[in-house]
Amino acid sequence: MTQTPQPGWPALPEERFDGRLRFQQLVREALAQAAEQGWHELILCDPDFGDWPLNERSVAQSLQCWARRGGRITLLAQSWDRVPREHPRFVSWRRTWADRIEARACRQADGSEFPSAIWSGHWMLERHDRSRGRGVASHGAGPRHLLHERLQEWLRQSTSAFAATTLGL
Repeated sequence: MTQTPQPGWPALPEERFDGRLRFQQLVREALAQAAEQGWHELILCDPDFGDWPLNERSVAQSLQCWARRGGRITLLAQSWDRVPREHPRFVSWRRTWADRIEARACRQADGSEFPSAIWSGHWMLERHDRSRGRGVASHGAGPRHLLHERLQEWLRQSTSAFAATTLGL
Protein backbone atom coordinates (compact mmCIF):
# COMPACT_ATOMS: atom_id res chain seq x y z
CA MET A 1 0.00 0.00 0.00
CA THR A 2 1.59 3.24 -1.11
CA GLN A 3 0.98 6.10 1.25
CA THR A 4 1.23 9.66 0.08
CA PRO A 5 2.74 12.38 2.23
CA GLN A 6 0.43 14.60 4.23
CA PRO A 7 -0.26 18.07 2.80
CA GLY A 8 2.43 20.54 3.76
CA TRP A 9 5.14 17.90 4.07
CA PRO A 10 7.64 17.63 1.25
CA ALA A 11 7.63 14.22 -0.35
CA LEU A 12 10.66 12.08 0.21
CA PRO A 13 12.40 11.62 -3.12
CA GLU A 14 12.03 8.71 -5.44
CA GLU A 15 15.46 8.55 -7.02
CA ARG A 16 18.71 6.82 -7.67
CA PHE A 17 21.28 8.50 -5.46
CA ASP A 18 25.03 8.69 -5.61
CA GLY A 19 27.49 9.57 -2.86
CA ARG A 20 27.86 9.29 0.89
CA LEU A 21 26.67 12.85 1.53
CA ARG A 22 23.46 12.29 -0.44
CA PHE A 23 22.85 9.03 1.40
CA GLN A 24 23.30 10.77 4.76
CA GLN A 25 20.93 13.56 3.74
CA LEU A 26 18.29 11.02 2.74
CA VAL A 27 18.65 9.33 6.14
CA ARG A 28 18.12 12.68 7.88
CA GLU A 29 15.08 13.48 5.74
CA ALA A 30 13.55 10.03 6.22
CA LEU A 31 13.85 10.11 10.00
CA ALA A 32 12.49 13.65 10.16
CA GLN A 33 9.50 12.66 8.06
CA ALA A 34 8.98 9.47 10.09
CA ALA A 35 8.71 11.69 13.17
CA GLU A 36 6.43 14.26 11.56
CA GLN A 37 4.10 11.72 9.99
CA GLY A 38 4.19 9.20 12.84
CA TRP A 39 5.32 6.18 10.85
CA HIS A 40 4.40 3.14 12.93
CA GLU A 41 7.18 0.80 11.91
CA LEU A 42 10.76 1.30 10.80
CA ILE A 43 13.62 -1.03 10.03
CA LEU A 44 17.15 0.39 9.93
CA CYS A 45 19.76 -2.03 8.64
CA ASP A 46 23.49 -1.69 7.98
CA PRO A 47 26.59 -3.81 8.57
CA ASP A 48 27.87 -1.37 11.24
CA PHE A 49 26.08 2.03 10.88
CA GLY A 50 29.53 3.64 10.74
CA ASP A 51 28.73 6.25 8.12
CA TRP A 52 25.14 6.97 9.12
CA PRO A 53 24.51 10.43 10.70
CA LEU A 54 23.16 8.88 13.92
CA ASN A 55 25.17 11.11 16.26
CA GLU A 56 23.85 14.35 14.81
CA ARG A 57 21.61 16.45 17.03
CA SER A 58 18.91 16.77 14.33
CA VAL A 59 18.76 13.00 13.86
CA ALA A 60 18.53 12.44 17.62
CA GLN A 61 15.68 14.97 17.78
CA SER A 62 13.87 13.26 14.92
CA LEU A 63 14.20 9.88 16.61
CA GLN A 64 13.02 11.36 19.93
CA CYS A 65 9.92 12.87 18.29
CA TRP A 66 9.25 9.66 16.39
CA ALA A 67 9.44 7.53 19.55
CA ARG A 68 7.01 9.81 21.42
CA ARG A 69 4.40 9.03 18.78
CA GLY A 70 4.45 5.35 19.66
CA GLY A 71 6.13 3.58 16.78
CA ARG A 72 8.32 0.47 16.81
CA ILE A 73 11.76 0.23 15.29
CA THR A 74 13.92 -2.74 14.42
CA LEU A 75 17.66 -2.19 14.18
CA LEU A 76 19.70 -4.81 12.38
CA ALA A 77 23.48 -4.83 12.06
CA GLN A 78 26.19 -7.29 11.33
CA SER A 79 28.16 -5.79 14.23
CA TRP A 80 27.32 -3.12 16.83
CA ASP A 81 30.97 -2.52 17.82
CA ARG A 82 31.31 0.95 16.24
CA VAL A 83 27.99 2.41 17.38
CA PRO A 84 28.82 3.13 21.08
CA ARG A 85 32.08 4.86 20.08
CA GLU A 86 30.81 6.84 17.13
CA HIS A 87 27.16 7.53 17.95
CA PRO A 88 26.76 8.27 21.69
CA ARG A 89 23.58 10.34 21.13
CA PHE A 90 22.04 7.37 19.36
CA VAL A 91 23.09 5.03 22.18
CA SER A 92 21.47 7.35 24.74
CA TRP A 93 18.27 7.50 22.68
CA ARG A 94 18.27 3.70 22.36
CA ARG A 95 18.58 3.40 26.16
CA THR A 96 15.69 5.81 26.78
CA TRP A 97 13.30 4.13 24.33
CA ALA A 98 14.34 0.49 24.79
CA ASP A 99 10.71 -0.63 25.02
CA ARG A 100 10.09 0.46 21.41
CA ILE A 101 13.34 -0.78 19.91
CA GLU A 102 14.42 -4.26 18.92
CA ALA A 103 18.12 -4.48 18.14
CA ARG A 104 19.49 -7.55 16.40
CA ALA A 105 22.79 -8.76 14.96
CA CYS A 106 23.59 -11.12 12.15
CA ARG A 107 27.27 -11.76 12.86
CA GLN A 108 27.67 -14.66 10.46
CA ALA A 109 26.54 -12.57 7.48
CA ASP A 110 28.80 -11.78 4.57
CA GLY A 111 29.32 -8.00 4.73
CA SER A 112 29.19 -7.64 0.95
CA GLU A 113 25.67 -9.11 0.85
CA PHE A 114 24.32 -7.50 4.02
CA PRO A 115 21.84 -4.69 3.27
CA SER A 116 22.24 -1.03 4.10
CA ALA A 117 18.67 0.22 4.14
CA ILE A 118 15.73 2.00 5.69
CA TRP A 119 12.32 0.39 5.31
CA SER A 120 8.90 1.66 6.30
CA GLY A 121 5.39 1.11 5.07
CA HIS A 122 5.69 4.49 3.37
CA TRP A 123 9.14 4.64 1.76
CA MET A 124 12.40 2.76 1.41
CA LEU A 125 16.05 3.54 0.82
CA GLU A 126 18.72 1.00 -0.03
CA ARG A 127 22.41 1.40 -0.80
CA HIS A 128 23.53 -1.14 -3.35
CA ASP A 129 27.13 0.07 -3.36
CA ARG A 130 28.22 1.15 0.14
CA SER A 131 31.73 2.22 -0.87
CA ARG A 132 30.38 4.73 -3.41
CA GLY A 133 27.15 5.51 -1.56
CA ARG A 134 24.97 4.49 -4.50
CA GLY A 135 21.46 3.29 -4.17
CA VAL A 136 17.78 3.87 -4.67
CA ALA A 137 14.95 5.54 -2.75
CA SER A 138 11.34 4.68 -3.56
CA HIS A 139 7.71 4.99 -2.49
CA GLY A 140 6.78 2.12 -4.79
CA ALA A 141 4.99 -0.85 -3.25
CA GLY A 142 7.03 -3.32 -5.30
CA PRO A 143 10.48 -2.17 -4.19
CA ARG A 144 9.30 -1.75 -0.58
CA HIS A 145 7.84 -5.26 -0.56
CA LEU A 146 10.99 -6.85 -2.00
CA LEU A 147 13.23 -5.04 0.48
CA HIS A 148 10.95 -5.99 3.37
CA GLU A 149 11.08 -9.67 2.38
CA ARG A 150 14.89 -9.59 2.24
CA LEU A 151 15.14 -7.82 5.59
CA GLN A 152 12.78 -10.34 7.16
CA GLU A 153 15.04 -13.16 5.97
CA TRP A 154 18.07 -11.46 7.57
CA LEU A 155 16.07 -10.92 10.76
CA ARG A 156 15.23 -14.65 10.89
CA GLN A 157 18.97 -15.37 10.85
CA SER A 158 19.76 -12.79 13.54
CA THR A 159 19.96 -12.80 17.32
CA SER A 160 19.18 -10.19 19.93
CA ALA A 161 22.05 -7.72 20.36
CA PHE A 162 23.05 -4.16 21.34
CA ALA A 163 21.47 -4.22 24.77
CA ALA A 164 20.01 -0.98 26.09
CA THR A 165 21.85 -1.47 29.36
CA THR A 166 24.83 -3.52 30.36
CA LEU A 167 24.53 -5.53 33.53
CA GLY A 168 27.70 -6.31 35.37
CA LEU A 169 29.12 -7.11 38.74
